[in-house]
Amino acid sequence: MDIKQDVGNVFPWDGTLTSSDFFRAAHMFSDKWRRFNTSVPPWLWVEGYLSLEKMSLFKSSEEKQDAGSLISKEERNMLENEEPFDCASLGPESDYQEINHYDFHVVYSASYKVPVLYFRAYHCDGQPLLLSEIEKGLPGLSVKLLSESKWTFITQEEHPYLNRPWYKLHPCGTCEWMKLLFSTHKSLTTNGSTIEHYLISWFSVVGQVFGLKIPLEMLNCS
Repeated sequence: MDIKQDVGNVFPWDGTLTSSDFFRAAHMFSDKWRRFNTSVPPWLWVEGYLSLEKMSLFKSSEEKQDAGSLISKEERNMLENEEPFDCASLGPESDYQEINHYDFHVVYSASYKVPVLYFRAYHCDGQPLLLSEIEKGLPGLSVKLLSESKWTFITQEEHPYLNRPWYKLHPCGTCEWMKLLFSTHKSLTTNGSTIEHYLISWFSVVGQVFGLKIPLEMLNCS
């Protein structure tokens, strides 16, 4: 189904996108991210997919803490050059021992007809992280969710554009929870705004796995 129509007036909507709708949604998402997330790298459209690279995960030295924190290279430099400050998401500079780097790509799946989050993670020296190392660096709640959820799980396969092995959040349940999300929040389907809100709503869920959050302004601004 082409959601250029308002899905609020079409029943039933199956929670999927066409490739042309993904193209439009991706550019809307990228534009809003650039407007409201000026302190982090932008999402860029690269030959058929969205790309966000050189994000850094600061791993806390306290192994029992639930989460590290994903921040940009610019923010990391600020931490290194300024006095430590009190921030619930980052903590004092001395709390961090290890920095891992992440690249994220959002790719359209022609078979599932939904966006898919591909990612790779690597140490400061460029050595790739094993899946077990990635899971250790994720927020504790994310690891629990990934182990218990029927909606998504991490797999490794060839990147459809780069032809190299990348990890991805499997999209097998994406259309179901997107359908549920949009049916629960009717405001997402008003005034023909489904395409505009699709990737923002989708990323507000999948981004939490890595501690990436959507600014509220992105959801509220039309």
